[in-house]
Amino acid sequence: MAVDVFRSLTPKKPRHSVSVAAVVVDDVERVLVIQRRDNARWEPPGGVLELHETVEQGLRREVREETGYEIEIDAQTGVYKHMAHGVVALVFRCRVVGGQPQPSTTETRSMRWLSPSEVPAYLDEAFAVRVRDAMVSGPPAIRAHDGHVMLAGA
Repeated sequence: MAVDVFRSLTPKKPRHSVSVAAVVVDDVERVLVIQRRDNARWEPPGGVLELHETVEQGLRREVREETGYEIEIDAQTGVYKHMAHGVVALVFRCRVVGGQPQPSTTETRSMRWLSPSEVPAYLDEAFAVRVRDAMVSGPPAIRAHDGHVMLAGA
């Protein structure tokens, strides 16, 4: 009983969630994007990292589940924080090394390959910037957004 009283008096600490996303690039520099089934938005494939898996395992699992492809990770290209939801996303440039295109029946409504110039027409700024950052060389970008647009100083 004393433990329950203590827990109820202790303020809850803010929690963060860690997600991973893959900017999968083909031989002609097109980028693989998925249209999510839950909100119809276009994004690079990815999702929440599970507690028991490494970053690499989670990234490969998410891409395989959402697209059917097996990937190789080339480099980390960014760290992005959704300020309102406390989600920290680790983004990596990747390439397909196997598998067959097979969108998930529960998570993916559609998927397609886009040229970099087509990306802004499909993706919200908060996700299009991840693709842009993955297409340039240099250290990983560190940015913040509100779920749709980048925040000042980001």
